[in-house]
Amino acid sequence: MTWHKRLFDLFFAVLLVVILGPVLLGLLVWLLIREGRPVFYVAERMKGVDQPFALWKLRTMTVVEEDAGVSGGDKASRITPTGAWLRSKRLDEFPQLWNILKGDLSFVGPRPPLREYVERFPGIYGEVLKSRPGVTGLASITYHKHEAALLERCATREETDEVYTRVCIPAKARLDLIYQRHANMCYDFDLVFQTIGNLFRRNR
Repeated sequence: MTWHKRLFDLFFAVLLVVILGPVLLGLLVWLLIREGRPVFYVAERMKGVDQPFALWKLRTMTVVEEDAGVSGGDKASRITPTGAWLRSKRLDEFPQLWNILKGDLSFVGPRPPLREYVERFPGIYGEVLKSRPGVTGLASITYHKHEAALLERCATREETDEVYTRVCIPAKARLDLIYQRHANMCYDFDLVFQTIGNLFRRNR
């Protein structure tokens, strides 16, 4: 990560913590009342082929003893009504400001993958993770709806894994590498504003 990209991340992360801190506190209280503990979902993700980190989100699903793989139709019944609303506004990702401040994430980059997929596809992720993972990015903006539509039709964990590995990983990797080839601060600003615009259109 370049120094100016890191400076960009730190400046806007601190600014958003100051501005949105009360909103986050309100969400935590509301989530605690509605769903109980835990209010956070902390899961391992990868920022490099051999660099795990703890990704923070607001909890949107019921708690189970064992969980693996990406979310598809096989996990849909676990999404709580509160969680569905948080996901629709992407408010569940507020705590990732902490990951940005720590340097685990950037605002813009490929979404951080699960360890199991990095280990299964080291060639793909060896290239993709040359960019610091981000909260949003080219693949998130252009492919998220299509990916969600594909995965929500999957009825089992095995089907979800098959569709994700055969279709979604290669498609997102192509987009992530396009971003990587053209990455600069102006492009990052553009992707951030596209993300904000998509959120406002989604909320209408």
